[in-house]
Amino acid sequence: MTRKAFAFFISFLFFCGQFASCNIVTPVKWTWKAEPTAKGEYKLIFTATIDKGWHTFSQYIGDGGPVPTKISFDDKNKEIQLLGKTTETGGKIHDEHDPNFNMQIKYFEESMTCEQKVKVLKDAKLKGTIYFMACSNSCIPPDTKDFEFDLKAGVDEQKKADSTILSVIENAIAKDSAQAQTQASAAIPGKKFGEAISNCNAGLQTTDKTLWAVMVLGFLGGLIALVTPCVFPMIPLTVSFFTKRNESKTKGKFEAFFYAFSIVFIYFLLSVPFLIFNISPDTLNEISTGAALNVFFFAIFLVFAFSFFGFYEITLPSFIANKADSASNVGGLVGIFFMAVTLAIVSFSCTGPIIGSLLVGALSSANGKLNLVAGMTSFGLALALPFGLFAIFPSMMKSLPKSGGWLNTVKVVLGFVELIFAIKFLSNADLVAHWGILKREVFLGLWALLGAGMFVYLIGKVRFSHDSPVTKFSPVRICAAIIALVFTVYSAYGIPGNELHFFSGFPPPMFYSLVDRKLEIEPIKNDYEKALARAKAEHKPIMIDFTGYACVNCRKMEENVWPDIEVKKRLIEKYIIVSLYVDDKEQLPLNKQYISTSIPLHGKKIKTIGNKFSEMQAEYFGANTQPYYVLVSPDERLLTNPTGYTPNAKDYVQFLDCGLNTFEQLGNK
Repeated sequence: MTRKAFAFFISFLFFCGQFASCNIVTPVKWTWKAEPTAKGEYKLIFTATIDKGWHTFSQYIGDGGPVPTKISFDDKNKEIQLLGKTTETGGKIHDEHDPNFNMQIKYFEESMTCEQKVKVLKDAKLKGTIYFMACSNSCIPPDTKDFEFDLKAGVDEQKKADSTILSVIENAIAKDSAQAQTQASAAIPGKKFGEAISNCNAGLQTTDKTLWAVMVLGFLGGLIALVTPCVFPMIPLTVSFFTKRNESKTKGKFEAFFYAFSIVFIYFLLSVPFLIFNISPDTLNEISTGAALNVFFFAIFLVFAFSFFGFYEITLPSFIANKADSASNVGGLVGIFFMAVTLAIVSFSCTGPIIGSLLVGALSSANGKLNLVAGMTSFGLALALPFGLFAIFPSMMKSLPKSGGWLNTVKVVLGFVELIFAIKFLSNADLVAHWGILKREVFLGLWALLGAGMFVYLIGKVRFSHDSPVTKFSPVRICAAIIALVFTVYSAYGIPGNELHFFSGFPPPMFYSLVDRKLEIEPIKNDYEKALARAKAEHKPIMIDFTGYACVNCRKMEENVWPDIEVKKRLIEKYIIVSLYVDDKEQLPLNKQYISTSIPLHGKKIKTIGNKFSEMQAEYFGANTQPYYVLVSPDERLLTNPTGYTPNAKDYVQFLDCGLNTFEQLGNK
């Protein structure tokens, strides 16, 4: 393997590691059919539909390049003879010199069609495999598709056989026959549910905003860390050190700017070790929903909270700080870099709990590794911002408030916030394990008590050991006290069963309550077979709701979107809803546990109800994030493209109507 090919392979592996924690994408979709050309002769046509921005490679690429497409036929069947080589055409064809491999490479965009002529001596089945790789800016692992043709020696019989599966959807949707043939041929492999019959909801864009949310939260965390006692006093001292030690103001500003850059780089480096973890598509779900891990996170947040309350300090071993401080005495940019390292170490008692919260939140979300890198880098950027900004505009430092007791107040308030989040993690464990100790009323009651404690502290009625007496109330302290009071009252308002739209997704769902409540929309829970039987009896389509007990966005959909008048009307009157909880830890009976043979979860032991439905979502729909909504007919045909988190009710109505219209076009008015 050449050095450039090796570099390509390494980047490919890195992309695979990143890709493993994302949704399972299939940018190249293959269909195949046999067309008779003469008696006993056929043209086998393999067609790849390639997503925008992706491409796949020609069959005829020399050694040392990317993985070529290869169509292999079972050579055990002597009744079928191949006539000539496999030809290929496509939508957009590129045949150009690739500098990375230093060779000519041919690849296809939009579509690729391969044709192979065969002669049938006797009725027989021809099996084989398509081996291919898809690339965009990076590549996903090579994939395979098995195919099978039932070929007849007589032309008339073959025509009849070939038309059977195509006629299923052609007769159902006459308005779009060309698309119907594509969807029908995609169903040939016999995959349950098949491809979507209609794409009438193709205009809907359900964007995963998790990455942006983590970046914003990381940046906010960095800003909060700035106003802690460990960091805030360092800002004017450090900036003055750089601007006053140099005769040249330009050099002083440059060194301060490099110091700020070093802080960002250090927090980026802290996230790098997590990139080497090999996280499979199902692992992040286990991380975010496992009872043991959520209890561990609960305990960690308790430790962070009491540290902020001043009962103890979380510090790194002193020899680490001493080593970094000694290295900072080295001259030049190296010394400045280690000054930034020293700041990161000595401020750990304040920044550690905030970083810890970020680590937990990022790694327990979809696309966790990338989120972690973005969050940590954003945290470092916010922490470094004033060092660079005040170096450029030193006069702005005069507007900084002076250090004082208010810094300790910030720490204590953060302690209450950590306890509020600790309750959330304990609730996650309680929900998935069905302990029943943190029902919705208990959860909101604890939140109300913590909010009340924060309010009482902010008005000066309670003091911790490091607090100074409250002699006057600043506008910021008054605003914080008002927010704490509103939080308390709003939490208490939800205890009797009132909807809390601003908290949606955080408290346990309404059905997880001390009091039995009649809900307007009550899906069938964890019983797909029951939903299928009811759909056949009532002649309605099914909405499969892949959800989770610990899924925040699932609760937001159920509490904010489903109650919408138009959405609710369709869900109640037009659909049979089944909610499948992918994080349900209830064990399956021993005789129903098995080892998965599906490609996404191959080799994983399916032991729980959640494992079963997680495998179902990954195998049949190529996704592993929740919420995820799938519309199918009573005969288990995929009506339209599934969708994920859709916070806009109008968009969700469009999705539901798309499925209903397709269902009616199939003759189900």
